[in-house]
Amino acid sequence: MYFYQRIRELREEKKESQKAIAEILGTTQQHYYLYESGKREIPLHLAAILADFYGVSLDYIAGRSDSRN
Repeated sequence: MYFYQRIRELREEKKESQKAIAEILGTTQQHYYLYESGKREIPLHLAAILADFYGVSLDYIAGRSDSRN
């Protein structure tokens, strides 16, 4: 599974909008859309913010592990 699929899956599980997640990351909805669609690499510091927000590991977000911890 690719990174962008995981961040979309996690967002949808929490029933959050792209705009709400973009605000948490301090970016625009348009930039977040590019991350989630795989059209742009998300910076590591933003991936870390998402991992903390969703309560999962960076390895899970990156698709290196299927364990959320």
